[in-house]
Amino acid sequence: MSSWVLPGAEFDELLRSFRHRAWRWECQGTYRQPAEAEAWRRWRAGEPDDLVWLRPWLDEVAAATSAGRIVARVRVFQEPPTEYQRWQLDVSPANIAAGEDMRVLTQAEARALGLPSSDFWLFDEARVALLHFENQRFAGTEIIVSPEEVNRYRTWRDIACDHAIPFMAYLHALPQRSR
Repeated sequence: MSSWVLPGAEFDELLRSFRHRAWRWECQGTYRQPAEAEAWRRWRAGEPDDLVWLRPWLDEVAAATSAGRIVARVRVFQEPPTEYQRWQLDVSPANIAAGEDMRVLTQAEARALGLPSSDFWLFDEARVALLHFENQRFAGTEIIVSPEEVNRYRTWRDIACDHAIPFMAYLHALPQRSR
């Protein structure tokens, strides 16, 4: 079997159990995840955010990176960034502080490089979790293990990493009006 659909809880286990590297391609302009709804509302209202809602992920990243495993992603930003992406500009430094290697490409760069328009995770060079969304909400994961297909995703990862810039460099280069 080259692929199958994986429920959310089993996908979460993949995120906890990788051995060497978990890498994410994140290219949607907006995500509507229930766990983020209240924090996003507070940000939009100008209220402070203690990041308690993000703590489980930050703790997982910190534990993984402390154990020598790599957690990394390339996030695609529209120009100008969407409202959701502007929120992520404020939130993402916590990911980096936890040990995640986060980089950025603009949407125009991603298109010019022929990179995919679907989010995915690549685990330990051997499994791809292709993420499906409906109305900007996570709807499930398709696991791909066919070596030929996985190799295509590794190639996309390598292209993205070769061209992306570190998140903090992107953040500092953004004009204030885009934030």
